[in-house]
Amino acid sequence: MCNLLILAALFLMSFFSVAAQKSYKVFAVGFYNVENLFHPENDTTKDDDDFTPKGDYHYTQEVYEQKLHNIATVFKQLRTDVTPTGAAIIGMAEVENNKVLADLVNQPEIKDRNYQFVWFPTSDVRGISTALLYNPKYFRVINAVALHVPLESVGQVRPTRNVLYVKGIAAGNDTMHIMVNHWPSRGGGVAETSPYRQVAAAVDKHIADSLLAINPNTKIIIMGNLNDNPTDASVIKVLQAQADTINVTLTDIYNPWINLYKKGIGTEIYDGQWNLIDQIMISGAFLQNNNNKWRYYKNRIFKKEFLAHQSGIEKGLPHRSFTAEHVWDNGYSDHFPVLVYLVQ
Repeated sequence: MCNLLILAALFLMSFFSVAAQKSYKVFAVGFYNVENLFHPENDTTKDDDDFTPKGDYHYTQEVYEQKLHNIATVFKQLRTDVTPTGAAIIGMAEVENNKVLADLVNQPEIKDRNYQFVWFPTSDVRGISTALLYNPKYFRVINAVALHVPLESVGQVRPTRNVLYVKGIAAGNDTMHIMVNHWPSRGGGVAETSPYRQVAAAVDKHIADSLLAINPNTKIIIMGNLNDNPTDASVIKVLQAQADTINVTLTDIYNPWINLYKKGIGTEIYDGQWNLIDQIMISGAFLQNNNNKWRYYKNRIFKKEFLAHQSGIEKGLPHRSFTAEHVWDNGYSDHFPVLVYLVQ
């Protein structure tokens, strides 16, 4: 009897070893708020004076070049342990213009990936906008447009960032619809500014509902710096995002960050409290995968040691570009990047 148990145990070990060796193709989707990636040249149409050589941050050409190198270093390592060629698409927030994007994709750390980008001018008074980097080997853009966020409908005259909508075809002939967001900030109070973020969320919701009404199997990705946590009204009530896969139907939005946030995990910290305002959500089609192509696998916060302070009172916090006194600190961002893995 003992021998039979040993044989059974060995059989199970062999079975799980073989199962573990099964390989999948991986399609990594990333998002990163790169924290004030400005060009040092002054744009007279925007309020970007702080990030010029004579501005408060003394944003010289040398600082700019180091900032580009630092962000490119992040993108170079973004999930190369899972897929050697890195993230196939990366949404970005806080980029000033196409100049910085052109310089970024030509950094030696990532130049061999041949990243292309989608970007539109912004109505934001500071000039910061959203963008999408993509590796043309794994993703082909079909259409792109900047969608206005109508804050004037709730009495706000100061414009915000557009929603960047991109339709494309991923490797394996899987059509995806992507929305890159940077919702209005909490400056002025969380409750007071909540309606602004709900308006921004409604833009995403309208596009998603329109697409799903045509085809419930549409694969949609909603990503960005939402300036709201996964349990806030903009996400729960407006987008009606679901926390658990068991509750997600084809026409629902799944938010894999809700349960992580409830555990106290975040991507940026404010007043000593972690917030998980950087999120990537997907439509139910990525879970049910009726077209048998790319399906959702898992999500991760990319929190490598080099992205965080390693000592002092800020140990474990994101290593941002500048100190509180506006001195260049050779950092990266005040946010950690986030990732979603799709497999096939």
